[in-house]
Amino acid sequence: MPEEALQTTRLYRRSALLLLTLVYIFNFVDRQVLNILAEAIKHELALSDTQLGIVTGLAFALFYSLLGVPIARFAERADRPLVIAVALSVWSLFTLLCGAAGSFVQMLVCRLGVGIGEAGGVPPSHSLIAEFSPTSKRALALAIFSMGLPLGSFIGLGFGGILGDALGWRWTFVAAGAPGLLIAIVVMLVLKEPRRTHPELILQASREPLRQSLAAFLSAPTYRWTVAGGALQAVTLYGTGAFLAPFFLRAHGSELAGLANGLGLKPNGFLGLVFGVTVGLAGAGGSFLGGWLADRFHGKTLKSYVTVPALAGFLSIPAFFLAFNTGDLAVAFLALAFANAMINAYFGPMHATCQGVAGASRRATVSAVTLVIVNLVGLGLGPPLVGMISDYAHGPLGMDSKDALRLALMAISCVSLLAGLSFWRAGASIDADTLG
Repeated sequence: MPEEALQTTRLYRRSALLLLTLVYIFNFVDRQVLNILAEAIKHELALSDTQLGIVTGLAFALFYSLLGVPIARFAERADRPLVIAVALSVWSLFTLLCGAAGSFVQMLVCRLGVGIGEAGGVPPSHSLIAEFSPTSKRALALAIFSMGLPLGSFIGLGFGGILGDALGWRWTFVAAGAPGLLIAIVVMLVLKEPRRTHPELILQASREPLRQSLAAFLSAPTYRWTVAGGALQAVTLYGTGAFLAPFFLRAHGSELAGLANGLGLKPNGFLGLVFGVTVGLAGAGGSFLGGWLADRFHGKTLKSYVTVPALAGFLSIPAFFLAFNTGDLAVAFLALAFANAMINAYFGPMHATCQGVAGASRRATVSAVTLVIVNLVGLGLGPPLVGMISDYAHGPLGMDSKDALRLALMAISCVSLLAGLSFWRAGASIDADTLG
């Protein structure tokens, strides 16, 4: 991949980036809407906290991980806009079907289907963005794309909570999934495969065996430490995110009911709006800031790409502790906003580092492998661990339900310390390992 972007118009580059970001937004609308509806689903389907953690995390992560790499290998030589459009259609359809689930098993199957679809969305998007972004601006471009995660959380949590109160959780899944089917059509009409007009990209397309491609970047210490940092940070991100609504409803239920009533809302709808800001918009700001700072301090050394997320991870821990322990809801929400801004700061720098280490011919593959690891560890372990710690503290230890969940959330937030140390360690080798 050359240093400068492909010779496309600025309008197309910006439009393509915004459209890919929109696709990624609905990737997370379909994930996060489950979280704000979790307590209602738990009671109607009679789920334990452990089962709730499985459907919000492990179910998605399992098939996402199994199919991510094969789809990415296909995308290295295929029409990437077509891959993205098909993937978006699949996960949107399965989100619709979540509204029909009548049991734990049926919800589990639907979330597996969402994971199957979403496995094909991000790797080809990363590959396209890396091709039309100059290296010196790659972290910011990928950070803007990664803002889809918190912005999707804003929509999924904010509007999901309001729609859940108004329509019930089943119809809310229908409302969350339907727009993706229309956006898939826009992707097909607007996005163009660069390989059709840039023959050099066909020559760069990976002809390596998978084992050789994997060895090329897995052997780099920078890649291993960076992905370890991202995976551990995702444990905190997804583990806390899956149980924020249950925690605040249990710990501050009466106060939330009073505040919601003053706005003509129910507690879940009010929480959805609050989380839309404190998780969604604050997270988007953190994602943008992380990419901007990484590029801003990128000079003769690339260490800012890993020190920025390291420091952000460290700063998130005391903020989470304050959010889960204060009795003042305003303070709790402000602390939660700061914590979420910090734990979202790693996305752009992490993906930019991985793209640089892998080189031009392995862009989709390294993206898929990175996402497999990050999601399998983050989603696969984060929510289930919170659920299991909460159930154990509530059962054998006899703690009150809200205190048991508070303990679990505090424990999972401490994983950000290990994430920060991993990112920091990657700084020792990043300059030597980066190919361009």
